[in-house]
Amino acid sequence: MALGLRSIGQVLAILKPDFDDISISKIRFLEAEGLISPERAPSGYRRYAESDIERLRYILDVQKHHYLPLKVIREHLDMMDRGQRPPAMTAAAAADPEKPLDQADGLTPHPRPPRRAIRVTRRELLDVSGLSEAALTELEKHQLVVPRRGTIYYGRDALTVAVVARKLSAYGMDARHLRVVKQAAEREVGLIEQAIAPHLRRNPAARALPAEVMQLVLHAHAAIMRSQLTQ
Repeated sequence: MALGLRSIGQVLAILKPDFDDISISKIRFLEAEGLISPERAPSGYRRYAESDIERLRYILDVQKHHYLPLKVIREHLDMMDRGQRPPAMTAAAAADPEKPLDQADGLTPHPRPPRRAIRVTRRELLDVSGLSEAALTELEKHQLVVPRRGTIYYGRDALTVAVVARKLSAYGMDARHLRVVKQAAEREVGLIEQAIAPHLRRNPAARALPAEVMQLVLHAHAAIMRSQLTQ
């Protein structure tokens, strides 16, 4: 092994004391997302330089303490790669990382580039999300986390729900509470489908309409929730 380069197992041992939910599967997931790019030995094994380890440490730190999504973390890493300083971590930055609506008119969603598809096994889902086997089983029981139709693999939404469920458990919320959220979401989807059906009949080519309306409803939903919590 080249001087200063470490195996994935050694990297895991270095980071584990500070990030107890780190796993080999999670490191590989972050690589698949393009956030880290370790060297490859002729044998195909990954070899991590000190800069790779520090990059991983930054990713894990902002995930753990600021709950930043991968999209925002990627933007920060791109800035660092250009020699720029990433934005200081504040509550405002963590609370509204996606900025789904155009600031000019408050109505037009930003066009977003297509996100890379995620395909993980159940074991990988457990490793990456940090959920326990019992917690995941309970989420599956309520169909809050399900594999992609016709496959044994889980996608991005399943991973998101799993991660959120783990974080909510610290506040005493479990699958029963998320079941109520799922029921509310199902009602909202029904409302959207019913409301836009006449528009789709008049313009069958408007395939993006449901997604656009969903983003607007989600924005309104978040604003209403914030107003209720701050009353």
